Amino acid sequence: MLKGKAAVVTGSTSGIGLAVATAFAKAGADVMLNGFGDAAAIEATRAKLAADTGVTVLYSAADMSKGAEIAAMIAEAHAAFGRLDILVNNAGIQFVSPVEDFPVEKWDAIIAINLSAAFHATRAAIPFMKAQKWGRIINTASAHALVASPFKSAYVAAKHGIAGFTKTVALEVATAGITVNAIAPGYVWTPLVEKQIPDTAKARGMTEEQVKREVILAAQPTKEFVTVEEIADLALYLASDSARSITGAVLSVDGGWTAA
Repeated sequence: MLKGKAAVVTGSTSGIGLAVATAFAKAGADVMLNGFGDAAAIEATRAKLAADTGVTVLYSAADMSKGAEIAAMIAEAHAAFGRLDILVNNAGIQFVSPVEDFPVEKWDAIIAINLSAAFHATRAAIPFMKAQKWGRIINTASAHALVASPFKSAYVAAKHGIAGFTKTVALEVATAGITVNAIAPGYVWTPLVEKQIPDTAKARGMTEEQVKREVILAAQPTKEFVTVEEIADLALYLASDSARSITGAVLSVDGGWTAA
């Protein structure tokens, strides 16, 4: 489906991003991974994905809080692959706290990585896509791009920003053969969700099991976590020619959370 295409997926050393990058590679696309973690583990992931799929898999350690590094990563990918067809803005972090106690540095980091990084990467990628007259930009939003939850002021603000950014850029490039969409997952069982459970428990005065049952899955009528494979399958469809008329959309994959 994607043979001959090249993709950059930010925040792809684990979780949703790795699942998306894996789906793209299996579909024939060359892929640049990006994210943080143990260097040896990342190299093992990169090498295994390349061996399993037969495509070129590269890795960039670009810091998603630094615009210059993001732009350099996009340029590096284009130079290495000779083209850039797909950009998935997926990098994200989380911090949970009442707003009056929210550390300023945490606010700044979440806005930088969850929102501004998408701007920097998109700004750098669009000229390459315009030159090709073809491109797919897929932003990882969240149910929190549509609704709010307490103690997540920075995350909710950033994800609402992603929704607006997606729609705006989609309108700007609508005649250039480029689509821009956002996937808005509910709670997906990823390292990011797992990590926030203790903080949410502390903020709400609950046990971790209560948080899973009464806070997280209470929001999803299906009472099940979304899987990373479900998100990857939707991303793969959005990257295909069949999705050429879908642009400016924020597509919910949340077990019915935002249906009410």
